[in-house]
Amino acid sequence: MMKESPPRAKSKLVCHVHNQHIARSRMWLISLIVFSCLVPSVYSDEDYYKLLKVSREATTREIRQAFKKLALTMHPDKNPHDETAHDKFLKVTRAYEVLKDDDLRKKYDKYGEKGLQDEQHGGGRYESWNYYRNEFGIYDDDLEIVTLDRGDFDAAVNSGELWFVNFYFPRCHHCHELAPTWREFAKEMDGVFRIGAVNCGDNNRLCRSKGITSYPSLYIFKAGMNPEKYFGDRSKESLTKFGMQFVKSSVTELWQGNVFTEIRSAFSSGVGWLITFCADSGDCLESQTRQKLAGMLEGLVNVGWMACSTQAELCKSFEVSSSTTAFFPPGSSLKIEGSVLFLKTLDTREIYGEVMQHLPDLEPLTLESFKSKLAHHRWLVNFSFGQKTLASHEYKKLKALLKDANIQVGQVDCLTDSKLCGSFYIQKPSIAVFKGLGIHDFEIHHGKDVLYNIVAFAKESVGAHVTTLRPENFPKDSKEPWLVDFFAPWCPPCRALLPELRKASIQLFGQMKFGTLDCTIHEGLCSTYNINAYPTTVIFNKSSIHEYEGHHSADGILEFIQDLVDPAVVTMDPDRFTELVKRRRHNQTWMVDFYAPWCGPCQALLPEWRRMARALNGMIKVGTVDCQKHHSFCQGEGVRAYPEIRLYPQNADRRDQYQSYSGWHRDAHSLKVWAMGTLPRASVDLSPDDFRNQVIQGKDHWVVDFYAPWCGPCQHFAPEFEVLARMLKGSIRAGKVDCQAHHQMCQSAGITAYPSVRFYPYLGTEKRQQGGEHVNSRDANNIVDIIRQRLQQLSPRLLGKAIHFKDEL
Repeated sequence: MMKESPPRAKSKLVCHVHNQHIARSRMWLISLIVFSCLVPSVYSDEDYYKLLKVSREATTREIRQAFKKLALTMHPDKNPHDETAHDKFLKVTRAYEVLKDDDLRKKYDKYGEKGLQDEQHGGGRYESWNYYRNEFGIYDDDLEIVTLDRGDFDAAVNSGELWFVNFYFPRCHHCHELAPTWREFAKEMDGVFRIGAVNCGDNNRLCRSKGITSYPSLYIFKAGMNPEKYFGDRSKESLTKFGMQFVKSSVTELWQGNVFTEIRSAFSSGVGWLITFCADSGDCLESQTRQKLAGMLEGLVNVGWMACSTQAELCKSFEVSSSTTAFFPPGSSLKIEGSVLFLKTLDTREIYGEVMQHLPDLEPLTLESFKSKLAHHRWLVNFSFGQKTLASHEYKKLKALLKDANIQVGQVDCLTDSKLCGSFYIQKPSIAVFKGLGIHDFEIHHGKDVLYNIVAFAKESVGAHVTTLRPENFPKDSKEPWLVDFFAPWCPPCRALLPELRKASIQLFGQMKFGTLDCTIHEGLCSTYNINAYPTTVIFNKSSIHEYEGHHSADGILEFIQDLVDPAVVTMDPDRFTELVKRRRHNQTWMVDFYAPWCGPCQALLPEWRRMARALNGMIKVGTVDCQKHHSFCQGEGVRAYPEIRLYPQNADRRDQYQSYSGWHRDAHSLKVWAMGTLPRASVDLSPDDFRNQVIQGKDHWVVDFYAPWCGPCQHFAPEFEVLARMLKGSIRAGKVDCQAHHQMCQSAGITAYPSVRFYPYLGTEKRQQGGEHVNSRDANNIVDIIRQRLQQLSPRLLGKAIHFKDEL
């Protein structure tokens, strides 16, 4: 979240802090520092933005560029005689690591450094000076190459434009070898299609999701087609040839038999013509240049050429005697005089620029026409203030790019129609999408002011259900539930959240409405709700107000709303705690989080706590106690630190008996593993004799987990298998085989990877296969579904067992 400045140090009881700094340059090692809430904690007074010398509005790319600049001058390798250089550079590195990560940046902006106490993210490692000079952010300074991060990748490649993307890794030698060629290629193709780069060192999750396993990996992307990987040699010529295959615009040879029908047909559709006349004298545009121009002007201008050596009379009728290139705007006369533009250059970019300037402007909308035009159609509207910029010429492409989405494009000049712009609180040049439901249901664009981002926004917005709020439509008395995002346009995490809101609004259409409120414009309304950090997301449900705390993603929002509707976590006061925990039944286990709302790590734990509670549903009950509200009660229970996580086990000798969680990691999985370890096991260990007698020759259905003790994924899957075993208890037996101890048996069963899950259904008198049936999942719910479907497919003799199995579930 963002606000004016991070909180400073406070001498008060604070949360547990676990900061592990392992400095890396010449492998310096810093001690592990553990702060207890019993000791007043001192936080650095450093402002991370000031440390990096960037504004609070800085993009990820600007943050990388600023850090690189500092790294080259402040690095200990360059300051060997400065004893403080190491510590100074650790501070700068820490600032960079936090601000480049959207989630960490939001926590820092809301809570300051205390909101990061529980984060494990590298702990102060840094690279050698040569790394920052030669390998860090290869393409960050190249204007023709768009550096794509996780937040804008999908918007880019789904915009409808053609993208050629280079997935690289900073330490990859071949990536650096390709870089000069990729830069030249980008300059050559600028405007024909987009050239992108993804730093897989900074965006590992994105690269994994795209199946990137080697570097550099070069892919063509375009909405509606599968990505195409490039396998050729890495010369500029080969890259150009490959990329141009996907430029579908054609160049038409014009002659006496087609010239007038082709031109009039294009004019009737509002499309102009760029024609190169090739005569014996003068310069004629080369074939490759004509092809590039066709790609750059696709949908706006047709590109053609005429051979005056064979069409002499035709060229003469156009008053052409030597090679030349002319632009015929849509609707112009075919006579040379007047509206035809002669181009006195052979440079592709110069021709493109002149043609774009002479294309018709976007359709003007006025106060008188606005309401009727937008009543029943979807529109993208450019609100300008009289200025004509390069961007406004590029906007002329919007009509062609949004044609397939049935979005019309227009513009309003706010200097002449100030009343209309004022009614929408438009105070600066803006893009807005009106969704076809009248003039009050619209969304303003707050992303990058580049064509691909605007196109992606328009396509997303018309299909989503997010509206821009103003005082007139703010849902203060609404009977319907609303999610309202209070934000500031200058705040990068706010902008990153907006696409996620659109995704969530589609999932919850009909159940909840979504709106955004710009707090830089509506300061009074934001103050009414005590909004002082951005983004702040609030659920309004009649008289109830719930502030969202969690990952600002569509999935995180959906999980939070699901918890509001069907809470997996019980909110406790002292009386409820006594009734539910201290007087719990002998077969019940409870986990309780004692927290304080002002505690940053407590806030960070909340979404993980809810996720864990859902995973443990039916096995362990989960609750929370607000120790700020119930301070005396928490003191009486011996709570001295926040968050304090306690487990109250089943069958305890005393009802107040508990175990405290002391693990480093407070994510849902780690907490679930710890909690499941306190429960009696639902699965059994199988020896080779057990496996043969009970699984292969027995009369029960079995699901078996083949694992090795040293295998990390096996350890990660172990609690999930216990969840599965409990879900299936009474219908299907669950067993585990240690393949390190029983290697030969696992070989006989055909086990080649760990963990492996196999299903062994009982088939009556038929002998079961030693290898069983492989289940390709490590999710308990998925495995249950797979087994249920498999039982339904099996012999009618299993019908009775299948019905019993279904009832048990």
